[in-house]
Amino acid sequence: MTDPVVVVAAAVYDGGRMLAARRSAPADVAGRWELPGGKLEPGESAEDGLLRELREELGVEAEILNRIPGEWPLKSGYVLQVWTARLVSGEPQPLEDHDALRWLFPDETDSVDWLDQDRPAVAEAARQLRQTRDAFPVEGDGRSV
Repeated sequence: MTDPVVVVAAAVYDGGRMLAARRSAPADVAGRWELPGGKLEPGESAEDGLLRELREELGVEAEILNRIPGEWPLKSGYVLQVWTARLVSGEPQPLEDHDALRWLFPDETDSVDWLDQDRPAVAEAARQLRQTRDAFPVEGDGRSV
């Protein structure tokens, strides 16, 4: 049995929010939302591949924070692994595979139609972000002191 192809994705955080990306293709998932990322290249570590994918898809630099436990099956022979990441530089743009981006606060994650395999990771990423926001409120979000 061959190892599955790993697809990596990131819950990118900035200013107490998480980035969502709307798929533009293929047709069966176009219009639905996902965490940005993509397939690893041969010999590439998950973290390096994720940073490369964020550069290619969004035009940003990020810092990988931690892996969200678990992995989720995609189409036959593929699995999804998700990390949290912090935006370091750049303004995200939908450069590849997406036609729209949205920043969502943790209590807004249900406002978009996530791909099914992303839902468990999004829920955990939102929970982690909510804890961070509670500990370190973001100025201007209505929660700072």
